[in-house]
Amino acid sequence: MKTQLYSFWRSSAAFRVRIALNLKGLDYEVIPVHLVKQGGEQISPEYTNKNPNRLVPLYTDGNQTIHQSLAIIEYLEEIQPSPPLLPKSAIDRAWVRSIAMDIAIEIHPLGNLRVLRYLVRNLGVSIEAKDLWYQHWMALGLESIEKQLSTDLRVGRFACGDQPGLIDICLVPQLFNALSAKMDMKAYPTLMKIFHECMTLPAFIDASWEKQIDAEGSNPLVPPKE
Repeated sequence: MKTQLYSFWRSSAAFRVRIALNLKGLDYEVIPVHLVKQGGEQISPEYTNKNPNRLVPLYTDGNQTIHQSLAIIEYLEEIQPSPPLLPKSAIDRAWVRSIAMDIAIEIHPLGNLRVLRYLVRNLGVSIEAKDLWYQHWMALGLESIEKQLSTDLRVGRFACGDQPGLIDICLVPQLFNALSAKMDMKAYPTLMKIFHECMTLPAFIDASWEKQIDAEGSNPLVPPKE
């Protein structure tokens, strides 16, 4: 029986889990949850009964459900240790987790759809001011990650060595957002080098926006067809 991933094509958190599942070679079924249509399917009683926090992703394995992308990825790491998404030593695992959390906990939530929607709908923030908010926090966070990765000897072809892992899984979706927002990426050469390496791999390509069954847009690196 396939496991199921409740996902939205542009959700960064769901994107992370799709990459991890692909890297692990695990079979899964995507169940689309549209975060915008009809006020958002994530707030429907049907979905709320499954996941009271009203977010994606939600991962089901038999009768068990797990929410929060990092928790799901850690679960996948435990049930399917190969290929590993975390390095062997305790200090290296802590370092990887810390940077993954910088992305997933510090950068991503401030640009989350429900946060941006609240700024505009409830606080009366203009679209222009909302976009400035989004890019300010994104740039601040990416600057920190760039500084950390540009000087660390653990960085190889990917963020930690020459195999993709947890940092890459978190980084690529965040950079999709930055590129889609047309941010100037010249300040992040290390991050973009890692990004381009990741995007040569089927696990990342197949998890990307335009490959999803509910996709309504495209990879921000690929220009639209004439």
